[in-house]
Amino acid sequence: MNCFASPARIVKIALASLLGIGGLAPVMAQTANFSGLVISQSQSTASADGFTAGFFPISNIATRDRHGNVCVGFADTNPDHILTLEQNFSTLTVEVNSGGNDTTLLIQGPNEREVRCGEDISRRNRDARVVDENWPAGNYRIWVGAHRQGQRYNYSINVTP
Repeated sequence: MNCFASPARIVKIALASLLGIGGLAPVMAQTANFSGLVISQSQSTASADGFTAGFFPISNIATRDRHGNVCVGFADTNPDHILTLEQNFSTLTVEVNSGGNDTTLLIQGPNEREVRCGEDISRRNRDARVVDENWPAGNYRIWVGAHRQGQRYNYSINVTP
């Protein structure tokens, strides 16, 4: 009996490790903590509820977004919501409502390179908001975070064109 692995077996083990079988799963394969959101021609707005309580630095996903904005806050390692856009949108607003608590947002998609980050709506309302253009159809992972690690805020998230 041969106790050495064949080159083909070594390749299979390496591929399984890279694909997250027995290792870390890629961000794209993660499931969301809370319900998903779908925007389409027939359903132009969506909302869902959740809560912040993470200890994972959002900056571990991305330090800056596509516009150079700094990505800050703490969230769970899994995204909180998956947003599905069934068509391209020229503009979208993603807004958190936690009663004005100090929340943050990180939106990644439809690929891992595209990141949008947001925080305070205004000086008086510290809930997070992202308003941006050019949203291609696809799936977007959304993390809702808090500025302080482990801070728990109940929130609703709303997406509108």
